[in-house]
Amino acid sequence: MIIRGGTVVTSRGVEKADVAIAGDQIAAVGLNLTDDGEEIEASGLHVFPGGIDSHVHFNEPGRTEWEDIAHGSAALAAGGYTSFIDMPLNNLPVTTDVAAFDLKLEAMKRSSKVDFGLWGGLVPGNLDRLEPLLRRGVMGFKAFMCPSGIDEFPACDTATLREGMARIAELGSILLVHAEDPSRLGTPAGTSARDFIWSRPADAELEAISLAIDMAGAAGCRLHIVHVSTASGAEIISEAQQRGIDVSGETCPHYLLYVEDDMERLGGIAKCAPPFRTALDRERLRRMLRDGRLPMVVSDHSPSTLALKQGDDFFKVWGGISGCQTTRRLLLANTDLELEGIAAVTATNVAARFGLTGKGDIAPGFDADLWLVDLSHDAVVRREDLLYRNPFSPHEGQKIRGRTVTTLVRGGAAIGKLIRPAARS
Repeated sequence: MIIRGGTVVTSRGVEKADVAIAGDQIAAVGLNLTDDGEEIEASGLHVFPGGIDSHVHFNEPGRTEWEDIAHGSAALAAGGYTSFIDMPLNNLPVTTDVAAFDLKLEAMKRSSKVDFGLWGGLVPGNLDRLEPLLRRGVMGFKAFMCPSGIDEFPACDTATLREGMARIAELGSILLVHAEDPSRLGTPAGTSARDFIWSRPADAELEAISLAIDMAGAAGCRLHIVHVSTASGAEIISEAQQRGIDVSGETCPHYLLYVEDDMERLGGIAKCAPPFRTALDRERLRRMLRDGRLPMVVSDHSPSTLALKQGDDFFKVWGGISGCQTTRRLLLANTDLELEGIAAVTATNVAARFGLTGKGDIAPGFDADLWLVDLSHDAVVRREDLLYRNPFSPHEGQKIRGRTVTTLVRGGAAIGKLIRPAARS
């Protein structure tokens, strides 16, 4: 197969080129390639590497009425994504042992329309299960430094976090943390959205990020901070990198688009933790994306039923954003990232950080994971276009750019497969 005459976008730049595919891999990239096979005409289209969303909650098995793998992976493909890594909580059982991993893997094999990886969980009491989980195929591990909102997935105390980091370092794996210091989370004075925002101050994130970095540095553990909401938190990570600590961070479209007042305006549909921050945080996060100090944007797609997003008590409303279908098109319409920057923060950098060999680039030998998109198309997010099990999102009405023409997973694979991290020496 040849993708003919498109504008190829990689993290290295933008160029007119054909893309030749042999089997499930890219065979060549260049002008006027010859082949006797099928051709896909891409004149007027841009060809991006397939996106990689390393932070989604598809909740299967167990809470499939919130979201399931079939709907979630279809939504990703519609938004130009060809791989994802599913979080270990919100599904039941949570992915903290091999038996739970096996249940989730079988569900993924049955239903995923794109390639997938699985995070394992680090919780009190499962330290001896980390190595078996890694052998089974988890990409790494996720821990909470504060209550997760799911009783089955408790927060790590300091001793568990420290010992977990030591073991994960020995295994050559990586730890992801939800970084909010529970001692900094305030007692609610009321039940409004504003009370919720005040109860989870920026200082809680900053203290937790600093502590996690100090502990990981001492243990020699690779560390990744999920859904960074504050510019100061991103700067702490960047400064730690300059000191030689192996730490990275991500942010999400909702922190690049919205501010505190938007959570009040939108209501429960926009509740998430950490909450939206200030306009200054939003602008500084965008600037850090542009200059490369914040290397990735993921959705943190954490859906539920609409009923769970409603109620008079904001603290009882489910906290999570539905958004995996629109990440790339929101970035294209609402930030000033160059096209190569979009490719980097949604694909190439994610693959590099988490060891996804053969993913995240358009080059010979890489998987033929491609997003063909018409960038002349402008629209807004509409509920009727969303493919989620529960089709609603706080992004409804937000500007998007680009119309998906086709998304190819390994050149047109019928079903997704498990991806594993590259072995580390």
